[in-house]
Amino acid sequence: MAVDINLNGDADNNRDPRSKAEEKNVKTVPLYKLFAFADRLDRLLMFVGTVGAIGNGASTPLMTLIFGDTVNAFGGSQSTHQIVHEVSKASLKFVYLAIGTFFASLLQLTCWMITGERQAARIRGLYLQTILRQDVSFFDQETNTGEVVGRMSGDTVLIQDAMGEKVGQFIQFASTFVGGFVIAFVKGWLLTFVMLSTIPPVVFAGAITSLVISKASSMGQAAYSIAASVVEQTIGSIRTVASFTGEKQAIAKYNQSLIKTYKAGVQEAIASGLGFGTLYFVFTSSYGLAVWFGAKMIIEKGYTGGDVLTVLFAILTGSMSLGQASPSMSAFSAGQAAAYKMFETIKRKPEIDPYDTTGLQLDDIRGDIELRDVCFSYPTRPHELIFNGFSLTMPSGTTTALVGESGSGKSTVVSLIERFYDPQAGEVLIDGINLKEFQLKWIRQKVGLVSQEPVLFTCSIKDNIAYGKDGATVEEIRAAAELANAFKFIDKLPQGLDTMVGEHGTQLSGGQKQRVAIARAILKDPRILLLDEATSALDAESEKIVQEALDRIMKDRTTVIVAHRLSTVRNADSIAVIHRGKVVERGSHAELTNDPNGAYSQLIRLQEVKGLEKNSANDRDKVESIVHYGKQSSQKSYTRSISQRSSGAGSSGRISFSASHEVPVHRLAYLNKPEIPVLLLGTIAAVINGLLFPIMAYLISKMISIFYKPFHELRKDSKRWALLYVGLGVISFIVSPCRFYFFGVAGGKLIKRIRKMCFEKAIHMEVSWFDEAEHSSGAIGARLSSDAAAARALVGDALGLLVQNIATAVGGLAIAFEACWELAFLMLALAPLLTLNGYVQFKFLKGFSADAKKLYEEASQVANDAVGSIRTVASFCAEKKVMELYQQKCEGPIQTGIRRGIISGISYGISFFLLYAVYACCFYVGAKLIDDGKATMTEVFRVFFALSMAAMGISQSGSLVPDSSGSKSAAASVFAIIDRKSQIDPSDESGLTLEEVKGEIEFNHVSFRYPTRPDIEIFRDLCLIIRSGKTVALVGESGSGKSTVISLLQRFYDPDSGQITLDGKEIQSMQVKWLRQQMGLVSQEPALFNDTIRANIAYGKRGDATEAEIIAAAELANAHNFISSLQKGYDTMVGERGIQLSGGQKQRVANARAKEKNPRILLLEEATSALDAESEKVVQDALDRVMVDRTTIIVAHRLSTIKGADLIAVVKNGVIAEKGKHEALLNKGGDYASLVALHATASTS
Repeated sequence: MAVDINLNGDADNNRDPRSKAEEKNVKTVPLYKLFAFADRLDRLLMFVGTVGAIGNGASTPLMTLIFGDTVNAFGGSQSTHQIVHEVSKASLKFVYLAIGTFFASLLQLTCWMITGERQAARIRGLYLQTILRQDVSFFDQETNTGEVVGRMSGDTVLIQDAMGEKVGQFIQFASTFVGGFVIAFVKGWLLTFVMLSTIPPVVFAGAITSLVISKASSMGQAAYSIAASVVEQTIGSIRTVASFTGEKQAIAKYNQSLIKTYKAGVQEAIASGLGFGTLYFVFTSSYGLAVWFGAKMIIEKGYTGGDVLTVLFAILTGSMSLGQASPSMSAFSAGQAAAYKMFETIKRKPEIDPYDTTGLQLDDIRGDIELRDVCFSYPTRPHELIFNGFSLTMPSGTTTALVGESGSGKSTVVSLIERFYDPQAGEVLIDGINLKEFQLKWIRQKVGLVSQEPVLFTCSIKDNIAYGKDGATVEEIRAAAELANAFKFIDKLPQGLDTMVGEHGTQLSGGQKQRVAIARAILKDPRILLLDEATSALDAESEKIVQEALDRIMKDRTTVIVAHRLSTVRNADSIAVIHRGKVVERGSHAELTNDPNGAYSQLIRLQEVKGLEKNSANDRDKVESIVHYGKQSSQKSYTRSISQRSSGAGSSGRISFSASHEVPVHRLAYLNKPEIPVLLLGTIAAVINGLLFPIMAYLISKMISIFYKPFHELRKDSKRWALLYVGLGVISFIVSPCRFYFFGVAGGKLIKRIRKMCFEKAIHMEVSWFDEAEHSSGAIGARLSSDAAAARALVGDALGLLVQNIATAVGGLAIAFEACWELAFLMLALAPLLTLNGYVQFKFLKGFSADAKKLYEEASQVANDAVGSIRTVASFCAEKKVMELYQQKCEGPIQTGIRRGIISGISYGISFFLLYAVYACCFYVGAKLIDDGKATMTEVFRVFFALSMAAMGISQSGSLVPDSSGSKSAAASVFAIIDRKSQIDPSDESGLTLEEVKGEIEFNHVSFRYPTRPDIEIFRDLCLIIRSGKTVALVGESGSGKSTVISLLQRFYDPDSGQITLDGKEIQSMQVKWLRQQMGLVSQEPALFNDTIRANIAYGKRGDATEAEIIAAAELANAHNFISSLQKGYDTMVGERGIQLSGGQKQRVANARAKEKNPRILLLEEATSALDAESEKVVQDALDRVMVDRTTIIVAHRLSTIKGADLIAVVKNGVIAEKGKHEALLNKGGDYASLVALHATASTS
């Protein structure tokens, strides 16, 4: 991908203004469009669910009607015996209602949940299918992996919410609303009209509240997303952060972003408090109005007390159902907004469409390739032309090599032949036919691509190779692996072909990944082979064998090689030298070398220094690779942890912690200690809030009894009670915001504190900790975002609810027992049933299908992989395969969703049944007690209302209790990090520091194994002395442990035995941070941060470098010229992991960063491997300048970098096999000489 990148420069910047505009103007789809993907069964389910919802909704108004009859039976009957007779008739109606409601609510919830699950799954699949269908430019410009996975896991949950149970909920509440008002008008139209005046304020308050809360919460999410990206970048590049001691910078950045999150949280709390306060105020005041005007109607219009209560409760339930419908409304709007972008994408037809079945399909192709007058610029940078009238022919069966400097457009030729992009003018022809005329999928099957950075999927080696051919047999896969020289190393792995390669293939070394990728291309058996630097990541020995394998498969195929390397280029039938988008020379190696001043000859001269040729044996070694296989076990644990998460245990493999690591609540409380005064004030507010329910109940029971008093008393009492209700509302309006605010502040501060502690601790862990999959950037990010936030529920929120509930319960019981202890006892026995009902109702309002996101994590991983490797998916026409794998991973979650729908439906139905059955029982017993002279009507109602109000209050807030089990395991997962002691802690100030560092390094009998792979020995008694100011080169095969030397020296790991000294002092006794500051690391795959080029270079000096220093460092690293040529110069964003720059450009920026650090010891890990000859020479000169007077350790295989070294050490079988100067070692004829000979044959062959 050499050049492509510097063109894609500002993908992030380009995206910004658009997203800002979108934020202001959120586009949505009409609600009915959400159901566009429903099938026949879905429509049937929706119909049955709707009927159930209407029936369920009507049950509440019917209940008020029966309740009115019950009140009249109590108050209007002449004798106590008649009371029992009338009340038992009313109680029987409650039982019938209970049975009807059970079936209605069961059908409602079950049908809507199941259809929601099914349709959402269908949308997810369609979205992924469409995404895989898009052309590569769509990914350059309009989206990125994070966004796609976010939409698939997050947005589909919102859509599912909007078309599943929330629709049933909305219909239910609409039915309650209509039913309530019909009954109210029938029972007393005049009182109804007066009471209607209370509805607009209720609705308005409800709507405003939900609006403000959702706005505040989205502000909080936006604020935290900045913090989340800091976490992702820091943990994702932890080796770079550790090496440059950038922990402080990362922590400061993270803390800064947490302040905004905290403020947003407090605003959300205030909004919630004001909203609830207002609602309660309007609600209680309407009772006041009912008492006063109802009394008037009884006196003037002949209403009964039962009529007044029926009207009051019917209107209240009707209008409250409007307020309760607002979560459904906000779910609809969230779903409509989420669906807009997804449906737009689903509708999007790409210009280059792999699903398009039209187009030419020949029997076969010869493989003649021609680019004719091609003009091309990348979509992300339309103004910078890569090709302007570019022409090149490649006859069938021949091998054409493209050479030229980094950024000249070599890889672009490959992208055009693969038809990742279409040229703006001119044409790309295969066998004389324009590429656009072929059916895309068919022509791509004829083309095999092996790129410089091979992309593997998160599955086994076998599955990765199988991407090359649909339905490949194990024998074919084996044969391909053998051809690619991959079978040797695969055979050594414990699980062989079934070894998991990890995310992006991280469990394998570069060379191993490359061989798996070559095996995949071999299995495809293409007519045209595109090799983009295909052997660059192999050591000499493997390269020779892979090169032979490639030579074998190149026979009779048209092959295009993008390379800088003599070995691969020499034998090519034709070599094209590309310079600034033009072919400046063309011919065979022999022809081109005849012109000593030609461009090719100059390139050769630049390369001639390097008899050892470029061999960037990705030495994040087979060893580290080995590290890595070690991670298979952890890979399994990762998948396990994912499945555990799916089962609702909370995020990121948390199970392993919570079992062993229970966090005592007092510890969290201690963390909240600075907020004690705030918590006390919150507690007082919570007590007052809790007492409002029982007081309200007392007032209602009084109100019922005054309706049956003589008119003159009724007139006087009604005014007094009305004012009392209003007073109660005012208290609530003041107290509610206070409670929310105080607990919001305390909770917000706690979350901020926990996040800060956890991040600080994580970032200071030893590097081997991050080798484990459950400590990946994603897993730690999840813990910091959701788990830390969940922990607050255990302290402030839990305390507030507990106090409020106790106040409600004590108040309710006191009033009930004072009124009539016998009935109170009976009600108390049945109270758990009422509480259960309240809890299920509240859960229903919140939604049963909340954790769908977790269930789909494994499926999301498949999508994540495919989208992140879209070029590879496109190249291997693997869209169908990815979809099959995705559907397979979705089957489990869909079944779980359906099961959950059925269970939720049954429990919802039972809860309604119990509620009405308890009412029937309570009133019947009350009537019996009156008959026995043990109670009065007022007392019966006081007991009923006091206990049912208390139960309602407790259950609503009690519904937040189940979260505490989740919160406990969340807190455990966070504290597991906070309590872990880092074995190599850069924040530890203790330890030795030297006044002056000479740079004398000694490895003394060092033995080492990677912690994740304890059964493979890397070093066995290794001894090596590196003199101050000298340059030592480490050579050896891929996997011999060269890079491990650098990792041990920087104390990423500690040796198992032996010691490493610096200037005679053991490095384990030194201060870690100080030690790392003495070393400058330039690694083979440099990690850049998603920031400007300027910030990336300044990082070398922990961020405080002057402009002049930055430019000087860039000039020294030969980066200044290319940076200046970019539109935004040093302010160009480098993109995620530096993706907007070519390999060579990234490398130069990293070199500048190391130079900025001005270290005593320089560690160069294959530092010039990604550069073309010309840049490399200049960078090599720059490095030579930087290396003066510094102790330098080079990990390389290349003569150019090694020849001049003061000492060359050959690492083999865990020891230094031999060491000495270049000439001396050559004359000795040992391991080094044979390595050189291998390279020499590799370069001349």
